[in-house]
Amino acid sequence: MDWRGKKVLVTGAGGFIGSHLAEALVHAGAKTKALIHYNALGNIGWLATSDCRNDIEIVTGDVCDQGSVREAVRGAEVVFHLAALIAIPYSYRAPESYVRTNIQGTLNVLQAARELRVERLVHTSTSEVYGTAQYVPIDENHPLQGQSPYAASKIGADKFAEAFYCSFDLPVVTVRPFNAFGPRQSARAVIPTIITQYLNQGVVKLGRLTPTRDLNFVGNTVDGFMRAALVPEAIGNVINLGSGREISIGDLAQLIGRLVGGEILIEEEQQRMRPGKSEVERLLADPTRARALLGWEPQVTLEDGLSLTIDWVRQNLDRYQPGAYIL
Repeated sequence: MDWRGKKVLVTGAGGFIGSHLAEALVHAGAKTKALIHYNALGNIGWLATSDCRNDIEIVTGDVCDQGSVREAVRGAEVVFHLAALIAIPYSYRAPESYVRTNIQGTLNVLQAARELRVERLVHTSTSEVYGTAQYVPIDENHPLQGQSPYAASKIGADKFAEAFYCSFDLPVVTVRPFNAFGPRQSARAVIPTIITQYLNQGVVKLGRLTPTRDLNFVGNTVDGFMRAALVPEAIGNVINLGSGREISIGDLAQLIGRLVGGEILIEEEQQRMRPGKSEVERLLADPTRARALLGWEPQVTLEDGLSLTIDWVRQNLDRYQPGAYIL
């Protein structure tokens, strides 16, 4: 993949996956621009401490604002759209915010990409749009189920991306990551929640322990994004990025305990549980299309990825609030 001199925009570049992607693009030689959500403190997220900070053009704005999106997209040949509200528990409290950011924000990016004739738009979906698996492994033809307001908003965004491909020939590809994890992930996600609680107090409070997830190290996910942006055959497709391996939340916590080197005590806590019909019981990806179209295979295993993540969290434990439940 030759990224040298390619003009690229990453929305949501201050976040977990976005910051890793922006850095990978810089390392590959791309001229990288980052759209960061404007805030009065001038916070640019994880890019503030990145070694690539001076190699990334930072622009502030809001994907909900059509004008700022258009100006950010202007001049870009490839756009990676990652900006989104992603916390599922908060979506129960503020569903309108998810419609505004995830659907209207995506529409703004699609319209700007169409008007400014970008060469490729990579739109970010989520495995949550599948809901509880009706069959496994889950391929891209699996029915979509809005089991949370977050999932419903992402289904809406995905369908707008599909509509712009079908209606306007927009060169868009939808990448559907399954449960990315790794350094920099916030404690609203289960893996940093387990690690930070265990390192801080030995007792880990979780929601339900039986649901299964297909976990994929962030470096694998970033590699899939970058391949999706350059492979011609990817245009118009939805592509799962998953490992093809599932693990229950309870077994995941025990695995993390073993990797840290001690025994783990788990307590189920009611406030951490989703409403019954909203819980996604099982996610297991079929990555066949990613292999066939992108030549993509996860390079980092679950165990190796967890070890890397544990080491990073140890060194950055002061960034977390281990005793708090983060929505």
